[in-house]
Amino acid sequence: MQPDAVFFNGNVYTLDPARPRARAIAVRCGHILAVGEDAEVLALAGPGTQRMNLGGRTVLPGFCDAHIHLLGYGLSLTQVQLDGIASLEEALQRVAERAQKERPGAWIRGMGWNRNLWPGTPFPHRWDLDPVTPDNPAFLPSKDGHSAWANSLALRLAGITASTPDPPGGQIERDAQTGEPTGLLKEGPAMEILERAAGPVSPGEQDDAVRAATKRLHRLGITSVHALLEEHDLAAVQRLWERRELGLHVQAIIPERCLDSVRKVGLRAGLGDEWLRVFAIKVFADGALGSRSADMLEPYDDETDNRGIEVTSNERLDRLVAECCAGGWNMAIHAIGDRANRRVLDVLEAHHDEWSRQGLRPRIEHVQLLAPEDVPRLGRLGVVASMQPIHCTSDYLMADRHWGRRSAGAYAWRSILESGAPLAFGSDAPVEEPNVLRGIHAAVTRQRADGTPRGGWHSEQCLSVAQAVHAYTLGAAYACGLERVQGSLSVGKQADMVVLSQDILAQPAQEILDTRVEVTILAGQVVYERP
Repeated sequence: MQPDAVFFNGNVYTLDPARPRARAIAVRCGHILAVGEDAEVLALAGPGTQRMNLGGRTVLPGFCDAHIHLLGYGLSLTQVQLDGIASLEEALQRVAERAQKERPGAWIRGMGWNRNLWPGTPFPHRWDLDPVTPDNPAFLPSKDGHSAWANSLALRLAGITASTPDPPGGQIERDAQTGEPTGLLKEGPAMEILERAAGPVSPGEQDDAVRAATKRLHRLGITSVHALLEEHDLAAVQRLWERRELGLHVQAIIPERCLDSVRKVGLRAGLGDEWLRVFAIKVFADGALGSRSADMLEPYDDETDNRGIEVTSNERLDRLVAECCAGGWNMAIHAIGDRANRRVLDVLEAHHDEWSRQGLRPRIEHVQLLAPEDVPRLGRLGVVASMQPIHCTSDYLMADRHWGRRSAGAYAWRSILESGAPLAFGSDAPVEEPNVLRGIHAAVTRQRADGTPRGGWHSEQCLSVAQAVHAYTLGAAYACGLERVQGSLSVGKQADMVVLSQDILAQPAQEILDTRVEVTILAGQVVYERP
């Protein structure tokens, strides 16, 4: 059988234990036809076979981002960028610059502000924003996506006043003296009030955003994603799928508010094809560290009256897990604080027989802080730990400040892996840039690019490069039940590959950040080649 393409003269790490190393790969109809030495694979080529000389460069399975907000990431590329801004004044200046370019009445959207980078500054409020956005409603989610900063016009359009009650699982911050909303909203149920007022972007803009995100992901070696898709996100992805323009393998995770609808029509996990497949329901157990809304067993070190927000109660968690089990749905449950993770593990343990009997693979998204006694439970239950290494290096100073000594149990990849739990790595983009090589560096060194903290933050939790690569490939494939289809360069699997400028499995960890993605191959087709 003549292959469509042959990639040869490569340093191939297959991640297939039956044949860990190879030099060449043949592809037919988007799948791997043969893996082996140059001579044996090139012998399969015919007159119509395309050939690519890899020049001895390192080849790995295409990377998977196991936790990404695909449409949100695409939209973030054109919205006001506040990530890394070092002061409130600088953030306001950037918003003012956008407001001057917008027509009156147009919503100003953006994200990424991080109050933790503004020492001595309280959380921002609407009275900061009002002078620089006099004619435009402004809605600016924080870096962690669990708080939003709005101006007075946005609150007015959303109908949020002093008498508006906090929605269940959300919080509208209020002035201590007047009771007036400050313009800060915490957690999805509160932020969704603003989202509804602002309305979704047009279908055309959504499609363009997914295309822009896909192009950027190709440059980073990413060929598949586990995407958190709201209703309009899923619609955009479906439109591109219908036109055969979807340039990624997308595993869709849909919000729990859709559970009633999918149950009524009998939809079960696994519907779709190799390009778009629905496989899990997303549930929020708590908030986030940056917004001080992660659900904690004990109060925050620097806010002794705050234990975070229980976004979904134990009773509702139990009910949702039972409904997912009854409908054959995998569960992706967001949990960051130690109490939230314990609550989720308790519920999953209570329903273990139901989901294990069906072969479901529930996962906890983030798993940022675990009490020591809860670490072994992940492996014992077989719960997937869906984690984002770059959060560790971005947030370690904040974790030390808010969690103190408890931080020894934060981002505990090695302990979780040693418990026997599967690891799947992602980025949480647009919260972080979906750069897998940066993520691998963070997992291996627990240091930022500048080498801080020296020796790595709680370095006992460092992974090997091979373990980190596994979490971005086979681990991610296992997390969505596709380890027989994706994640390694094995005959019959999808022909998704990334070609790197250096051999990250053989070089010092400090050099990983100097490595570049040279070529990205999706279903046997080159979708990115570095100029």
